[in-house]
Amino acid sequence: MFIAILDFRTAATDRPAALAQFDAEGDRVRAMPGNVAFRVYAAREDDTAIAVVHEWDDEAAFAGYLRSDSFARSSATIRPMMTDAPQSRRFRADLLETVA
Repeated sequence: MFIAILDFRTAATDRPAALAQFDAEGDRVRAMPGNVAFRVYAAREDDTAIAVVHEWDDEAAFAGYLRSDSFARSSATIRPMMTDAPQSRRFRADLLETVA
């Protein structure tokens, strides 16, 4: 499994538009080959912070997302709203178990 976590900030007034862009693309991202999960979080304690958690079958599937029209649209919309450089952390992970 491949996991990517993106953290970034916008002005408080821009955060709703950034979240709306992720909402608009979410179903398309989740339908991409190899996508396991795509979650977007607005920080409760900071009205400028957003986190995006991606889970993919492998790095190749994530690379496909990075080449997608969905990624291009979101980047074009959200990057100008960012107030500083985004931080993206990427991990290779082994799923040990799923507990219900």
